[in-house]
Amino acid sequence: MEIDAHTGFCGVIGNPVEHSLSPAIHNAAFQQLRLNLVYLAFRVEAIGEAIKGLRALGGFRGASVTIPHKVSSMPFLDEIDPTARHIGAINTIVAKQGALIGYNTDATGALRALRGGVGSLAGKRVVMVGSGGAARAIAFALAGESGLAGFTLLGVDANERSRLAADLRSKTALSVEEAHLDEAMLEKTLPASHILVHCTPIGMSPKTEGTCVPASLLHSGLAVMDIVYNPRETQLLKDARQAGCVTIPGLEMFLHQAAAQFELWTNHTAPADIMRAVLESRFR
Repeated sequence: MEIDAHTGFCGVIGNPVEHSLSPAIHNAAFQQLRLNLVYLAFRVEAIGEAIKGLRALGGFRGASVTIPHKVSSMPFLDEIDPTARHIGAINTIVAKQGALIGYNTDATGALRALRGGVGSLAGKRVVMVGSGGAARAIAFALAGESGLAGFTLLGVDANERSRLAADLRSKTALSVEEAHLDEAMLEKTLPASHILVHCTPIGMSPKTEGTCVPASLLHSGLAVMDIVYNPRETQLLKDARQAGCVTIPGLEMFLHQAAAQFELWTNHTAPADIMRAVLESRFR
């Protein structure tokens, strides 16, 4: 593809972003469909200033929004999609007719990944570790599923965790228990649970040895989904596989949410086979 004065751009906004595979998969998708677009990675600390700068640049089509800006970016946008507003976090910005609009594709991506691993969620007891932007999206997506047997939210930030729990109770019919994330709470909740969803950055490259769930607490009746996708198999997933758990890598959620982002920016069906091939080649 030849980059010229008409080339538009998208990008990922976060801190850190050096690990991100979004540029690889989106640029491959743009090239596959012969779209005059490029995708870049932007390490951003001052989110308001960054969004102000993007407004001033011609050719900006949209952005992926990742840790730690999924919530803090919202006040700087012109409009928030109703689903994202309900969740209280975004992961996507779309530039449309001079306005910047926030969306959330994490929820769709997570549900598709979970169903692919465990099938129906009815009757399942879920423990979620983490309470940030991605956790909010996944929690509200799970709350929309009928028949969950229980939902426990464990997080370190008390205000963030309690706010998410209160929002879930007030906006959904889901019964939510919440508590501080520590080994004692994991030891109490995991034995009777069916699904563990890990939504913190712990274990993300380059600190790949990290995990907040002791391997001794994992059991064969548990399905474990880690939203960290780099590395492909985190320490948590390695421990879970060795314990006989069903494991769902973050790569699955990442692929599904990225395809939805691509379609919002381009109005074209995402070439998901190409995007998956690029992802898998990076871990081969």
